[in-house]
Amino acid sequence: MPRTHAQIVADLQARWPEHRVAPSLARVQALCDLLGSPERACPVILISGTNGKGSTALMIDSLLRSLGLRVGRYASPHLVDLTERISIDGEAISAERFDELVEQVQPLVDLVDAQLIDGVAMTFFEVMTALAYAAFADAPVDVAVVEVGMGGRWDATNVADAQVAVVCPIDLDHTHILGRTVTEIAAEKAGIIKAGSRAVLAAQQPDAARVLLARCAEVGAEVRREGMEFGLIDRQPAVGGQVIRVETAEGPLGDIVLPLFGAHMARNAALAVAAAEAFLGGKPLPAEVIAEGLEQVRAPARLEVVRRSPTVVLDTCHNPHGARATVDGITEAFGFTPLIGVVAMMADKDVAGVLSVFAEEMTTVVCTSIASTTRALAAAELGERAAEVFGADRVRVAATMAEAIEEAVRLADEAGPGAGVLVAGSVYAAGEARALLVHGTEES
Repeated sequence: MPRTHAQIVADLQARWPEHRVAPSLARVQALCDLLGSPERACPVILISGTNGKGSTALMIDSLLRSLGLRVGRYASPHLVDLTERISIDGEAISAERFDELVEQVQPLVDLVDAQLIDGVAMTFFEVMTALAYAAFADAPVDVAVVEVGMGGRWDATNVADAQVAVVCPIDLDHTHILGRTVTEIAAEKAGIIKAGSRAVLAAQQPDAARVLLARCAEVGAEVRREGMEFGLIDRQPAVGGQVIRVETAEGPLGDIVLPLFGAHMARNAALAVAAAEAFLGGKPLPAEVIAEGLEQVRAPARLEVVRRSPTVVLDTCHNPHGARATVDGITEAFGFTPLIGVVAMMADKDVAGVLSVFAEEMTTVVCTSIASTTRALAAAELGERAAEVFGADRVRVAATMAEAIEEAVRLADEAGPGAGVLVAGSVYAAGEARALLVHGTEES
């Protein structure tokens, strides 16, 4: 009997999980070789960095589709369903196509598994990455926009040689794997910059910038830097998002509607425009393409409003740098008084650092856990740690995401019309909340 979609997903997720890495490109390269090298079937734009990869990828995707290109996009992690990770023409592939692809590739995965390269069978992320490149080759697409999973140098996505290597802001995250300092982390992420590639670099901390520029010099990569060759010139908050002005290859371009909130999203938009222009060899994108591409972009769970009366906003932030951008964005765009938080986090994250940022704006926090992963911090333990930061009187604990949202909505209702709710702390938390609050799923 054929496997169901749920069984196929469960079998994939039973593999070595993506938060546990076995640093090597050998296994994914072996599978791609058996598949006929789909990672070489089209130009690839790789996007690394600590925060902003997903939204930047979405914007690059939308810009290039507005140019008339067929675009494949690979993202991680997903919010609700695994199929969201592989998109073609702006739409997640169907469960039927995903299942068909898995069944076609499975015998080759088994061959690589049997080799136990470096003593490890293929990991979940390695298989998913090869599936994405295979899907893009089969489509076929004109360009693949690929979000690096973790790091860069040995990340499975780096089996492709990127024509354009985009590096979003680098900060401390996954320090137990990538390194304890920004310099060490930048060295890993710089690995996506290769000979012949064009590097597009967001503004970085000095230590990270030195490493990235040294890598560009080492391999002879052409460089475009935020604040030098491109950047955000101005932004004004507006209903439903903001209006921005950016520096492009042809000079300043203004009055661009961006239907996303926060200064960080405006900077990501400037980065996306620069990346798309780098893909064109430095040629400017037509003004109408930039306007259309950015106006049409949608970024689920990035300061996304999913409910009104009271307003509930979702965000995927999960480290202090991301939490700061989220808090600044929600304060500017909504000004909730009070702001009620629903927070769930992974145990291996900087929990105290994230909670300290949240405590500046959240009047009350409802701590919960995430049912879909064993990595999640238990609700009770998160509540205890939150009490150390917020004070016990500002903390509530709920066993499930549904109960946490219900409690936060109740508190917001009691507080009056100026109150709002922010669900944040993890991509998985945002995904669980979105599954509860949004009817149907969209691409993520």
